[in-house]
Amino acid sequence: MTAHEPPGPSLRFGYGTNGLADLRLDDALGLLADLGYDGVGLTLDHMHLDPLAPDLAARTRHVARRLDELGLGVTVETGARYVLDPRRKHGPSLLDPDPDDRARRVDLLVRAVRVAADLGAHAVHCFSGTVPDHTDEDTAWKRLTEAFGPVLDAASAAGIPLAVEPEPGHLLATLADFHHLRRALGDPEPLGLTLDIGHCQCLEPLAPADCVREAAPWLRHVQIEDMRRGVHEHLPFGDGEIDFPPVLAALAATGYRGLTVVELPRHSHAGPRFAAHSLPYLRKAARLAAERTTGTSTVPSHGDPSATPEGSSTP
Repeated sequence: MTAHEPPGPSLRFGYGTNGLADLRLDDALGLLADLGYDGVGLTLDHMHLDPLAPDLAARTRHVARRLDELGLGVTVETGARYVLDPRRKHGPSLLDPDPDDRARRVDLLVRAVRVAADLGAHAVHCFSGTVPDHTDEDTAWKRLTEAFGPVLDAASAAGIPLAVEPEPGHLLATLADFHHLRRALGDPEPLGLTLDIGHCQCLEPLAPADCVREAAPWLRHVQIEDMRRGVHEHLPFGDGEIDFPPVLAALAATGYRGLTVVELPRHSHAGPRFAAHSLPYLRKAARLAAERTTGTSTVPSHGDPSATPEGSSTP
């Protein structure tokens, strides 16, 4: 297996730039290529391809060339904490009472779609936001469905899937909520799903591997990290409760061809070290998954990723 060869027939691993926030974008991309990642989850933020700064098109072309030189695929992510408002985390959202504020988030997502098209990205990730105070859920859903209209139009015109993420604590928090939105919008072709494996462990009634199978027809982007039941805290691999080989086996079986991106946004203080440890862990878990599927074994019985030095989660 070469440094950039995927670990199985369909799994392609990436790392999120929101976990490398202390690095310049060029340096972050070079690091991921050197480590052997297949791609990157690029969060548009003030330090990484700022979507609101001048000369966005020219800066996007530079990043596109860099990705091509390094052989990295890309998903565009829109979860920057303060890119629109320096005082409100993830604000404004698609649910804000002020229509002008909702329009600012819509504009960001439309910009993200254009950036994704110029980068050759396989999807644009987004989320609903939390329900504002003094807002009932029916009103929040109405705002969300209305706000998605121009974003879906832009995604359709660009040929870029929009991958909405169920996020704990948000209006759209679960797979059931995703299907509610999908039906409310009339099941538009560009609308797909970002499945965060840790979120499945955190609050879905199904086990993570079963979530993958249930979500398969709509999968457009996958995020991955460890997590514990009932606690929304993104953890390095081995620090949570997830058994990853069954999850990766289920993901490979779906035929999903996009990126599976490590999501550790609170670990930028040691981002390069966590990036270096995460890929060997995932590759070993993928090999174990393939061996369990075929009934063969080339990894010793003690070779569970969470028990090996290369799978250690606390560098």
